[in-house]
Amino acid sequence: MMETERLVLPPPDPLDLPLRAVELGCTGRWALRNVPGAPESTLPHGLPPCAPDLQQEAEQWFLSSPAWLPLHGLEHSARKWQRKMDPWSLLTVLGAPVPSDLQAQRQPTTGQILGFKEVLLENTDLSATTSLSLRRPPGPISQSLWGNPTQYPFWPGGMDEPALTELSTREEAEEEIDFEKDLLTIPPGFKRGVDFAPKDHPAPAPGLLSLSRLLEPLDLGGGDEDEREAVGQPGGTRGDTVPASPRSAPVARASSLEDLVLKEASTVVFPSEPPKPLPQEQWAIPVDVTSPVGDFYRLIPQPAFQWPFEPDVFQKQAILHLERHDSVFVAAHTSAGKTVVAEYAIALAQKHMTRTIYTSPIKALSNQKFRDFRNTFGDVGLLTGDVQLHPEASCLIMTTEILRSMLYSGSDVIRDLEWVIFDEVHYINDAERGVVWEEVLIMLPDHVSIILLSATVPNALEFADWIGRLKRRQIYVVSTAARPVPLEHYLFTGNSPKTQGELFLYYAAVEAKKERMSKHAQTFGAKQPTHQGGPAQDRGVYLSLLASLRTRAQLPVVVFTFSRGRCDEQASGLTSLDLTTSSEKSEIHLFLQRCLARLRGSDRQLPQVLHMSELLHRGLGVHHSGILPILKEIVEMLFSRGLVKVLFATETFAMGVNMPARTVVFDSMRKHDGNAFRDLLPGEYVQMAGRAGRRGLDPTGTVILLCKGRVPEMVDLHRMMTGKPSQLQSQFRLTYTMILNLLRVDALRVEDMMKRSFSEFPSRKDSKAHEQALAELTKKLGALEEPDLTGQLVDLPEYYSWGEELTETRSLIQRRVMESVNGLKSLSAGRVVVVKTQEHHNALGVILQVSSNSTSRAFTTLVLCDKPVSEDPQERRSASPGVPYPEDLVGFKLFLPEGPCDHTVAKLQPGDVAAITTKVLRVNGEKILEDFSRRQQLKFKKDPPLAAVTAAAQELLRLAQAHPAGPPTLDPVNDLQLKDVSVVEGGLRARKLEELIRGAQCVHSPRFPAQYLKLQERRQLQKEIERLRFLLSDQSLLLLPEYHQRVEVLRTLGYVDEAGTVKLAGRVACAMSSHELLLTELMFDNALSALRPEEIAALLSGLVCQSPGDTGEQLPSTLKQGVERVRAVAKRIGEVQVACGLNQTVEEFVGELNFGLVGVVYEWARGMPFSELAGLSGTPEGLVVRCIQRLAEMCRSLRGAARLVGEPVLGAKMETAATLLRRDIVFAASLYTQ
Repeated sequence: MMETERLVLPPPDPLDLPLRAVELGCTGRWALRNVPGAPESTLPHGLPPCAPDLQQEAEQWFLSSPAWLPLHGLEHSARKWQRKMDPWSLLTVLGAPVPSDLQAQRQPTTGQILGFKEVLLENTDLSATTSLSLRRPPGPISQSLWGNPTQYPFWPGGMDEPALTELSTREEAEEEIDFEKDLLTIPPGFKRGVDFAPKDHPAPAPGLLSLSRLLEPLDLGGGDEDEREAVGQPGGTRGDTVPASPRSAPVARASSLEDLVLKEASTVVFPSEPPKPLPQEQWAIPVDVTSPVGDFYRLIPQPAFQWPFEPDVFQKQAILHLERHDSVFVAAHTSAGKTVVAEYAIALAQKHMTRTIYTSPIKALSNQKFRDFRNTFGDVGLLTGDVQLHPEASCLIMTTEILRSMLYSGSDVIRDLEWVIFDEVHYINDAERGVVWEEVLIMLPDHVSIILLSATVPNALEFADWIGRLKRRQIYVVSTAARPVPLEHYLFTGNSPKTQGELFLYYAAVEAKKERMSKHAQTFGAKQPTHQGGPAQDRGVYLSLLASLRTRAQLPVVVFTFSRGRCDEQASGLTSLDLTTSSEKSEIHLFLQRCLARLRGSDRQLPQVLHMSELLHRGLGVHHSGILPILKEIVEMLFSRGLVKVLFATETFAMGVNMPARTVVFDSMRKHDGNAFRDLLPGEYVQMAGRAGRRGLDPTGTVILLCKGRVPEMVDLHRMMTGKPSQLQSQFRLTYTMILNLLRVDALRVEDMMKRSFSEFPSRKDSKAHEQALAELTKKLGALEEPDLTGQLVDLPEYYSWGEELTETRSLIQRRVMESVNGLKSLSAGRVVVVKTQEHHNALGVILQVSSNSTSRAFTTLVLCDKPVSEDPQERRSASPGVPYPEDLVGFKLFLPEGPCDHTVAKLQPGDVAAITTKVLRVNGEKILEDFSRRQQLKFKKDPPLAAVTAAAQELLRLAQAHPAGPPTLDPVNDLQLKDVSVVEGGLRARKLEELIRGAQCVHSPRFPAQYLKLQERRQLQKEIERLRFLLSDQSLLLLPEYHQRVEVLRTLGYVDEAGTVKLAGRVACAMSSHELLLTELMFDNALSALRPEEIAALLSGLVCQSPGDTGEQLPSTLKQGVERVRAVAKRIGEVQVACGLNQTVEEFVGELNFGLVGVVYEWARGMPFSELAGLSGTPEGLVVRCIQRLAEMCRSLRGAARLVGEPVLGAKMETAATLLRRDIVFAASLYTQ
């Protein structure tokens, strides 16, 4: 025990301590833990490693704890590794992707691997610059929203992807090669080559048959079992059956070799089967909205979105189709609730975790929809030219031009897209921007469904049918039968004491106006006043009208005036009118202060801001394009709250801005459309009158038309109010941006875009029927027997061609005669003519009466004919010419009755007159017509004709018998004095053809009639086949000549090469939104690089300014020189266009530039306040702001183009110019986005 106590133990080893080393995750770090039984690691192996924070480590080691660094010789602390130069690494090329893979073949039950099979892989080398497939990898995150001009778009839906046969077809520039004869067997420079002839079949001697090749198709061996195997009958060993071709027939046994050869050489004629009609394709399906949807909530138990009200029937029908992922076209009346369909689509996309794009025609509507949808759904973004809010949202609101740019640039947003909603589709009728809608509809991929929202249009089914055929999907058309709030239309005649409180219907208004005018005549004389009223009279009319509406509780009211100046005058003239209470004035004042607080001090004191504030306090408002954008938004918001009682607006207020009123007043029913004054169209009237009547608030909407002068005619009012609205019409046109964007993609053609446009739809919708008819005619042509052209019939084809050409030449000459003044003068009453119609073939007739309207003339003519055997006019046979001999072709071979002669009266068009003779008869046309009309009645049908009728018919018969080849005709050149080149050359050609026809030898053959009919049938079939092929080809496109002209312009300017490949200048032009050629030429001419940013912005304002004006004399010399240089470049482009055949003159092209705001933009870019800027030009402030906003967008596009071409200096200048422009009230944030 004592020994044990004296035992000295060694110190404990670290391994004996109660500590365990624990691995922290998979980072390679360890820690000591004194807990017994601690795990060896805190995380299981195999999880992804977490890299340490390198920045924190660097700060800790080098900044926080520098003690470990050596005190001396710090230069040795840094280590440097010399990089080894390897120039060959620059030449390495990544290997091509593996085109195939090995796939294991397994036993189905056990899974045992039986072998491997090589399978080809698809889409192995896809990228955004080489492929249009959705399977290509996404691009960089920075380009996911807008895409890149160098990227390919996604493949448009409904367009057939090119097959291998189409890719292998010969282009125009490729050489045609006969792969049977033209292939070389000896390489160039070699003496010997390879003989590719088959060894089994030696070439027979000339004149001998190859018996082995002849008997090759015969099955000489094989028994019943082999036949069963080949045919696939039961009993054969093969499991797969090969269906027999319907055209294949068993080879019959021949008794001799000659019979077999003759049968092989002869053409096998198969019995023609009756053509099976194609099933009628119905792409536009109208939906019945009259029957209620009783099982709506049973079909959709959990709708994606619910409203506080019960949806209408048409809304429920549309929602049902949205749940089935169908495309719909909602054509409903104004304020019927089309937005409900859009809201459900947005909610459905959020439920499916996809995206929706809502497009609108104008920026103001985009801002309003952004506010409405953001309050409803929250996850909503906005993309306009100058604003980009929440681009990652599931619902994006943008203008149609931005969606077109995203489609052409291959934006990755399109991948997740489920719905595209087109609001105000009737805007496709806009001549300037309507083409954008067609481009977007054509370029949308197949997986995107379409929702179209429009006012009522008469051709909704036709438009939906076009989209359905375009996308190869059915479009369901949902329309409304009537407005939810009916309208009442009244006339207001004036401010007299008797009528100032009265709203009249039409006839009461006429009487009131007459009474007022009669009193005016008694007071001031009989002459009625022609003055339509000045500002004083307008003020009196509006004061009395608004007082009457106020007493009737029919406010708020929208007064539509078709002039910006008259809007301001009418609002400013009502100085004594105050329509708001004190509490409303306080609310308006607070709202104005809150909205104007974001402006700088000088901008709040602008005259327009002060004037508008004063009007708003009294309940008046003005809304047109000349108002500042922020003021327009203030007016709209106050009007929607009911604080603006009277709003003077132009037509743009009714375009999409959903702000209904109680009453709508028309200041006039006439407007100026840019060319002349005209009455309002029914569609325009309905669009504006539809703002009357607030659903849920007003039982009816009131529409009032002011009659300041005379009361409009009842016919004009009826046409304007009840006429059909304007149809949706194609405004498709070719632009250089469209052509370049499609030319840079090999798989897309501009011709395909033109084929699918709405303008080509009427001629292309029957393409399936044309293809079927073409196949049938081709089959029928192949079965026809060839005509015998031996012996005297050698020149039969030429004879037929001469006869056809002579007929066409005479028709051309006759058309020119009928279009000439002298030709129409000669067709007076009594003139004998040769009639050629479907019923009459070269029959003589005498003109009885000439009638004309605004478009054409008609000739009532007495014509010879056969006496009808049957009384039924349907059983009368039409005249059919037989086989034409030379005397028939050279002359007219007049019609002679075979039996008793009869006559009839026909109304001829100019094209029915085959020739004008020199004979003139003296006839009593009115008497003959009266007698003929009387004898058409049943009780006078058997009465004999008058002597005048009989004499005229007998004289015509005598002329026909005396001149069987036709009486002398008026010579177009000598008698009618036609000096047209086509007429003179046509006459010479006709005489030459007549000589050739007289010398033909084929007519002397006894086989001529039979062989001519065979040749005629063959040629007519060939002509019809050529016509169908033309209709199905690109050559029938209406815009094809213009396309070739524009491509020639691009080729001349160096944008594309001879092969159609887009060059650098063309790729730069693709990045421009407008004036692509002019901007690209200015960039490549270095016309902008030497200027300062503010000078560049001032010059470019001439491309976006819409108000014409003079540049002024106060401009600096640099700007004057720049303006002249821009005009010179535009003139050069215009001259190239004229030289290539485009019908736009140089003056028209240069006239598109307006440099009226150059000085204004220059001073704004230099920092001048807007309050001082407004005095430099007479242009309204709103137009100035719009010009500067569009100019900033153009500067950004030029900045991107400069970076693309490698011009950093110009890119920096354009960035600076855009920054200089974007300030103060011009770029104040929209109130709808706050």
